[in-house]
Amino acid sequence: MPQIFRIGSYIVYFWSNESDPLEPVHVHIAEGRASANATKVWITKSGKSLLCNNNSHIAEKLLRNIMRYIEANSKTIIGMWYAQFGQISYFC
Repeated sequence: MPQIFRIGSYIVYFWSNESDPLEPVHVHIAEGRASANATKVWITKSGKSLLCNNNSHIAEKLLRNIMRYIEANSKTIIGMWYAQFGQISYFC
């Protein structure tokens, strides 16, 4: 589970095995450590973040702030995705 960064008590990460075929670029967000019930955020081709689900029930205001941080760092995240998985596709 490659951790991308930490925001307060939350971690933003990829799963090491993101399905076959590989899903579009996205990150998971969970409090403390990786969880099967993590929140999932797609990263679009333009670098915007798009909420897929909020399974970990992050408060709306905090989630908005985390998503802004993801957008501000989307190029880095996409680069890390490519380094981890060797290919990139986008949800939109």
